[in-house]
Amino acid sequence: MRVGAVQMAISDTLGINEENITCMAVEGSRRGADLLVFPEMALTGYNPEVLQAQGFREDLALALKRLGEKASKLGLALVVGHALWEGESLYNGATALLPTGERFTYLKLNLTEAEAPYFTPGKGPVVFRYKGRTFGLMICRDQNYPLLAQKLKEMGADTLLLLSAHYYSPPEARWKLDKNRALPLARAVENSCYVIMANSVGSHLGLISLGHSLIVDPEGVVVVEGDEASEIILYADLR
Repeated sequence: MRVGAVQMAISDTLGINEENITCMAVEGSRRGADLLVFPEMALTGYNPEVLQAQGFREDLALALKRLGEKASKLGLALVVGHALWEGESLYNGATALLPTGERFTYLKLNLTEAEAPYFTPGKGPVVFRYKGRTFGLMICRDQNYPLLAQKLKEMGADTLLLLSAHYYSPPEARWKLDKNRALPLARAVENSCYVIMANSVGSHLGLISLGHSLIVDPEGVVVVEGDEASEIILYADLR
């Protein structure tokens, strides 16, 4: 099974992000990918004015519908990060859009201090089956919590999909590189599973993300790693 970790820039315009995701999906299909993982909030961005704007819920639903149709047409799964509303609560979520039309949505459990004023913590871990493998969903700071990865493993996950967006001030982005590289390796070794980490690049809301997306095998070996600035897809064939 061929998987891809998409490293991409994130705009605060939903339409631009959707177009970028669609282009990456077409490229992934051309390269034989069965599943692509996109960064945290890749579809919506983080701008509070956008997420709270009138019509956002409807626009998001239409964008996810179109991406689901694209997944079906291309015959590959897309795992996309986005904000979503449930009632009066705003969540940081990740939705797996399978080519069968099935959807699985995970709501981020472990929020950062910057997110806490806006988002509500999620409700529990999520796994899904696809092409004979079981995938567990994690979002960014979830990587800090080994018990969550362990729970996903207990639920049957053999591959952890980690949607990240490591936006910091420039100095912090530089000194946190080692930590954000080490934790996916640790989660892989602890659970003897693959970790597919897709991170953002570039600037967003005055902060920067330095990429270094990773695909790590169950022994903690980095199969492939992104650079600090390129919008690329990293591929690996899972055994």
